Amino acid sequence: MSEFAPEPRHFNWQRSDQVGVVTLNRPERKNPLTFDSYAELRDLFRTLAGVADIRAIVLTGAGGNFCSGGDVHEIIGPLTQLDVTGLLRFTQMTGDLVKAMRHCPQPIIAAVDGVAAGAGAILAMASDFRIGTPRTKTAFLFTRVGLAGCDMGACALLPRIIGQGRAAELLYTGRAMEAQEGRDWGFFNRLVPSEELPAAALALATQIAAGPTFAHAMTKRMLHAEWDMPIDQAIDAEAAAQAICMQTEDFRRAYRAFVAKQKPQFEGN
Repeated sequence: MSEFAPEPRHFNWQRSDQVGVVTLNRPERKNPLTFDSYAELRDLFRTLAGVADIRAIVLTGAGGNFCSGGDVHEIIGPLTQLDVTGLLRFTQMTGDLVKAMRHCPQPIIAAVDGVAAGAGAILAMASDFRIGTPRTKTAFLFTRVGLAGCDMGACALLPRIIGQGRAAELLYTGRAMEAQEGRDWGFFNRLVPSEELPAAALALATQIAAGPTFAHAMTKRMLHAEWDMPIDQAIDAEAAAQAICMQTEDFRRAYRAFVAKQKPQFEGN
């Protein structure tokens, strides 16, 4: 096992075997983000790309809420005082967090309870799986503060998850998507009671971590890359990707386990 043990200042990091758990931890304010926490999360996901023995990530919030978005006093207020250069530097930095999550090879499971608003909704959207609770409310509320709905990739990613018309409704109106609505629309993979959320997210992450890590990373990469490919190009890209996976020892382990009528033990190589 590696010695990877970050010491973040703006969220909690825990490790459960091969699963890393990131907990936004400002529960008294519903876990808002600051300039520093954006940057620290971006750097964490960039670093995780090189940590082979962490195979899945759980992203969650403390105190019964996921994330209320950018902190009104520590982000929104200061942004009104910046010139266009400073504003662009900030918006590019927040977009870089989503890029880091999408290019991080480990699947990310967002465990979403309570409020997921603004940038908090984006963090859930940018994850690979989303588990919610009946009390979850998800709001892409940028238009409600005079901004466009096209924030941190929302206009590209949200329609892929729930469809163009539904995404347009949420991004234009800024209204909250109720939990069951999010489940019905495909935003949430499933809903569980709040008290079961940590265990459900960890169980899914542990299941993913026990699988073929290299192959999971390839799946994530191709899901990201193929959206704007023509079908023929996507088929060719998948042929190349699968041929690469067929060279791994995990592929051979799976075959030997099948022959021996055993469950394969994947090692990520």
